[in-house]
Amino acid sequence: MNKQCLITLFAGLAFSACEKGITGAIKSTEVQEKKSNSAAAVLAPGVSLKADGPGGTYSLINSVLGGNACEVPDCVHPQDHITEIFDTNLNTNVFVFSAHVTPDNDRCQSFDRQRTEIKTYNASPDHLKATNGETVTYRWKFKLDAGFQASSSFTHLHQIKAVDGDDSIPLITLSARYGANNSDKIELIHVNSSGTTTKVKLANLSLFRGNWVEVIEKITFGSNGKYDISVKKISDGTELLAYSNPDMYLWRTGASFCRPKWGIYRSLNNSVRLRNEEVRFADFCIAEGTAICQ
Repeated sequence: MNKQCLITLFAGLAFSACEKGITGAIKSTEVQEKKSNSAAAVLAPGVSLKADGPGGTYSLINSVLGGNACEVPDCVHPQDHITEIFDTNLNTNVFVFSAHVTPDNDRCQSFDRQRTEIKTYNASPDHLKATNGETVTYRWKFKLDAGFQASSSFTHLHQIKAVDGDDSIPLITLSARYGANNSDKIELIHVNSSGTTTKVKLANLSLFRGNWVEVIEKITFGSNGKYDISVKKISDGTELLAYSNPDMYLWRTGASFCRPKWGIYRSLNNSVRLRNEEVRFADFCIAEGTAICQ
């Protein structure tokens, strides 16, 4: 018993005074626990997809994204077009997405283009599907080879698409495009409700070649949605591309949900400009609401 309680005891008020002190301590502890629980809720982790080493890559991807989440040209070119290797720059295992000028196509369905992508879709868990009004953060890393060649038509590296309803055209696309006289670009493309395509942000493709970059993309989905993206070079933190819009059309009429895609999706309209490519990806994360990608 401390000195103050002894003094109070002799005054005939010991029980009352010390009880109040104990009660105060309990209330303080309860407040701290509530704060801790609140912080834990805010800091809930997003869903992560990380490479774990060679072998079983498709199974790993499907185990996180659900169903058969890989769209690959294995039907015409029987080899795994998504593999895993150890990357010495990141000092971790990463995914390698491959596209070959011949004989790859788009899943033996379209032959003027090639697709090696992963996605969320109908078979994915609900917490990986973005609904109207929901805010979702997407975070990932990728690296284009130092000699990467883009199509003059399209070479998509990331898409945000609607499912059901008017879902044929992506809402958002991050794409590489060939330009004459070394004017190749990375393009951030938005397509609104009337089908109008706008290149809302451009960056020189040369800044990306040979460099690991990290993308953080935050979207509030809806007809008056919000969009924010930042792409930074991992080696020194230089921001290579950034765009923010607090009022952007980010939904499609009749859509059930929206979902992301990542990989290589490119046109063969000018295949003489293309070469066999390997694009490296790492550390995918999807976080809904207040969850975060760590």
